[in-house]
Amino acid sequence: MDDQPIATRFSALDWTLAAALALTWGSSFLLIAIIIEHFDPAVVPFGRALAGAVALAFFPGARTAIPRQHWPRIAILGLVWMALPFSLFPLAQQTTASSVAGMINGGLPVVIALVTAVWVRRMPSTQRIIAILIGFVGITVIALPAIRSESASGESIADLRGIALLLAAVLGYAFGANIARPLQAQYSPARLLMRVQFAAALWSLPFAAGGIANSQLAWSAVAALAVLGIVSTGIAFVLFGTLLERTGITRAMIPTYFTPIVGLILGAVFNDERIAIISVLGMCVVITSAWMTSKPDARDVLLSDTTERR
Repeated sequence: MDDQPIATRFSALDWTLAAALALTWGSSFLLIAIIIEHFDPAVVPFGRALAGAVALAFFPGARTAIPRQHWPRIAILGLVWMALPFSLFPLAQQTTASSVAGMINGGLPVVIALVTAVWVRRMPSTQRIIAILIGFVGITVIALPAIRSESASGESIADLRGIALLLAAVLGYAFGANIARPLQAQYSPARLLMRVQFAAALWSLPFAAGGIANSQLAWSAVAALAVLGIVSTGIAFVLFGTLLERTGITRAMIPTYFTPIVGLILGAVFNDERIAIISVLGMCVVITSAWMTSKPDARDVLLSDTTERR
């Protein structure tokens, strides 16, 4: 499968997809915070992946079989792209605020760019590197005041363990996105991701079974888990797959620039997490970086249209 250069600017549809992803992924950290108030963190990846897979089963063509030779890659994707990150985020958020989790996730474009450059053996252009680094600077400006501050109750909102787990989760997303590219070139997002999410549920099942004993039934947590699985996992990953087809892997990460902004605002509204003035400046830098990244680049690649989707 060859890749084709991308020569088009972000369209209105691309920005709409990016905005929807920013809102759904940005709110997922608050949903996780609600869930782990009552459920053991081990329950989250299983419930999230299973709910997402069930939701995708209702998409047209999603249940059409995929040849067996692709099952090993799907199993690996279920582990690397979903089961591990889905497990690491709730573990991290036991000691790290939802807003900080959103900020760390906002560094994904930088990690994706580095991993992809090694993966495809092609460095991004200078223009793209500058845009990504500006975004990283903006995310750092947003994050530093929050990491150094305390919640309204006087407790620290981040620790090194939590940040390390979040960074590991982001790395899993970066590797998974590259592992998925050959299959994304052949199958529709819903058809592929329903199976990847079901595989993630199977990977997570043994740990979830043990975590249930340490959980308490609460309808707020059940509702949050349903939304996290159906919307932020099932539907959102299909939107991401669609954006990836249209724009290429680097520009498809634009929504993650905005997840720190969404996470910061939601954390302030619902968890009494403070927003520093300098963080607002960081938001402006992030938005500028996203606009720069959206511009076409001769070294961007798009999944080829020469192979028919099956």
